[in-house]
Amino acid sequence: MSSFSSGILEFDAVLALLGRYISSPAGEAALARISPSTERAALEEALADAAEAIEYTGESAKPQGPSRGTAVRLRFENLPDPEPLLAKLAIVGVVLDGGEIRSTLALLDRACDARAGLTQTAVRFPRLAARAGRIADFRPLVNDLGLKIEPSGRVADNASVALSRVRRDMERQQRQIQESLERFLRAHRDDGILQDEFVAIRNERFVLPVVAGQKRRVDGIIHAASGTGHTLFVEPMETVELNNDLVRLREREHREAYRILEELTGRLRAAAHEIREAAAVLADLEVLFAKARFAAEFECVIPHFSPPGEPRIELRDARHPLLADVLRRQAKKVVPLTLELGGGQRTLLISGPNTGGKTVALKTVGLCCLMAQSGLPVPASEARLPLFEQVLADIGDHQSLEASLSSFSAHMARVKEIAETVGPEALVLLDEVGRATDPEEGGALAVAVLDWMRRAGAFTLASTHLVAPKIYGATTEGVLNGAMSFDEATLMPTYSLRTGTPGASAGLAIAQRLGMPAILMERARGAMSEQQRDLERLLRLLEARIEAAAAAERDWKARRAELDREQEQAAEALAKREAARAAELAKRTEALLQSFDERAREAIERIADTSPQKKAAWHAARHVAQTKREIREEVDRAAKPAAQETVETPALELREGVRVRLRGVREPGRVRRLLGGGVVEVEAGFLKLQAPAADVVEVLPESAAPASRALGRGISVRTAPRESGLSQELNLIGKRAEEAVAEVDRFLDSAALASMMRVRIIHGHGMGVLKKAVADLLAGHPLVEKFYPAGQEEGGSGATIVELAE
Repeated sequence: MSSFSSGILEFDAVLALLGRYISSPAGEAALARISPSTERAALEEALADAAEAIEYTGESAKPQGPSRGTAVRLRFENLPDPEPLLAKLAIVGVVLDGGEIRSTLALLDRACDARAGLTQTAVRFPRLAARAGRIADFRPLVNDLGLKIEPSGRVADNASVALSRVRRDMERQQRQIQESLERFLRAHRDDGILQDEFVAIRNERFVLPVVAGQKRRVDGIIHAASGTGHTLFVEPMETVELNNDLVRLREREHREAYRILEELTGRLRAAAHEIREAAAVLADLEVLFAKARFAAEFECVIPHFSPPGEPRIELRDARHPLLADVLRRQAKKVVPLTLELGGGQRTLLISGPNTGGKTVALKTVGLCCLMAQSGLPVPASEARLPLFEQVLADIGDHQSLEASLSSFSAHMARVKEIAETVGPEALVLLDEVGRATDPEEGGALAVAVLDWMRRAGAFTLASTHLVAPKIYGATTEGVLNGAMSFDEATLMPTYSLRTGTPGASAGLAIAQRLGMPAILMERARGAMSEQQRDLERLLRLLEARIEAAAAAERDWKARRAELDREQEQAAEALAKREAARAAELAKRTEALLQSFDERAREAIERIADTSPQKKAAWHAARHVAQTKREIREEVDRAAKPAAQETVETPALELREGVRVRLRGVREPGRVRRLLGGGVVEVEAGFLKLQAPAADVVEVLPESAAPASRALGRGISVRTAPRESGLSQELNLIGKRAEEAVAEVDRFLDSAALASMMRVRIIHGHGMGVLKKAVADLLAGHPLVEKFYPAGQEEGGSGATIVELAE
């Protein structure tokens, strides 16, 4: 069963702070429904919504021009209360007056604005857009009904043809009455019967002010008298019938206006469900954006819940929102609270000086938990909290004369109630545990209570001045001592929490700061036992040393951060220099290679111009390509940073079948055999070579080998065939001579690249056409060393053996 000490922790006052940002009655009602919950999924949804609202509010506050997808500020002020209107619509036969219809339209118009503003930002704020999507499109209804009801609530003349006509008739009738009365005024202006020369309206009829003593001289009907009785308001008989006609017109106008209001009410009643939904969404959105404004003003963060099996309290720079509000009005700031509890440590004992902030620390933690479990942002820079089933607090003096309870009795009654209900998923907050009784007995009782909470598995934060709990905290596993700091120089508390050691109460020092007489202070110190004085001195010494250690740690972290920044800057500068050097070197190399390539190509073309020199030209081209490769590899090695070259290569794991890269060989290879003596046999492309294991610079993954260098546009690479995958003979039987010659030429190129020394070409006997065409090609081919008919065992004169040049 969940239980939360919301009243003791003043959670309602926090909701009142949030209420400053809510102005509508519906929003206030939605805010009143907020309370702590244990439903993890619902809370995480609520916090995710709040996170989006915070981001949206920040976006809408930025100066930006109107465009699609722009976050616009939503307005919730002056929203009418929908409940009375919806209650009337729920009663069949009840007709809304013009003002009520106008109020309903204002609500729907604001709902349409929210719907349009949020749905257009659905990509960045999907949760808000999903809420807005629940609002129906009321724009046609608002536009139509808005034309029929004036801002004053009066039914517009153009609401119907009949209403427009009857109102024109009423205007004509009123002019006739006015003209009749003006004639009467002119006729009796000088005979002394008129009190004044103006036309008045009494009982919805036009009348004239007549002197009371002259009433018999006027033939008409008296409708009213002035407060003094000196003036009578008389309707002359000549205008009675005209007024009667006007009254009849008014009745017709009223019936037609009522009919129109009835019709408009019916249309709103038909949409009552959608109107209720829109009003609920607007109320929720107002609360949501109130959370966002509260978060911005109080520097809040969206809290996270720790996993169920690993509960932790992690608060960074947490502040009590009520205290922050008070101090802000005084242009002051709250000293933030930072603490961590979890794992085996679930109990924190806070000691230290009076007025040092112990109680505020307890309330801050409790309020942060209640706010998180109510879907509210938490005033902290970071918050990770368990999802507590119970938040149980004993804070303050519960003395009751009416119930005959002393401070100690009330305190014990509350502690007893907590002890009987506490469970492992509870947060217990105990202020001055064991107080209001003998210190020795109170200390023993406090230790017993704290140990009970610890064994129950609850997270417990307790403040104390007693020695026994401090010793318990220092000697018990899972219990952590903490102290609110005290400045010995100024005799002032600093309100900051430090964990790891208990704190001194500093009661005498504070009393001295408050102006207690010196002689009284001397007597108080003399009355202290030597043990108490030694303990106080020890605690103050520990606090001083912890403060010095903390200062040293802060200084070390600052120096380390500065050193890391300097190293990063130096590394970036070095990388830039090396990159510039490599780029310049590559540029110069490419220029030289281009010049070399042009000259080599010209030389090869000159050599190839004569047919007998084709073989030499082919060898020259191969030599040029090899030379260019070697030049590039040398340039790559030269371009490597010195630091990179000196890195010691780790021992490589070589085994048969792995892919490797050899020093001086550009193409990756595969280990075929380990020959012993530190020698390996590697196949790289069409090359098979033996190399020392030390020349293996890298073992490559089995996935497709990465491209070693990006090729220029229009350049493609075709790898050489391997001997194992290429047949050593070519069968031309059945092919035409031209087709066969082209195929033999391609076959010889592949065989040469695969380092074959001898191949067989099968052309058959037939009429000798194929044989002659092949012989003519082989006779002048630059790759052919010699060729001759095959032996009988290899096909005789039906095949030709070709030996390739080295």
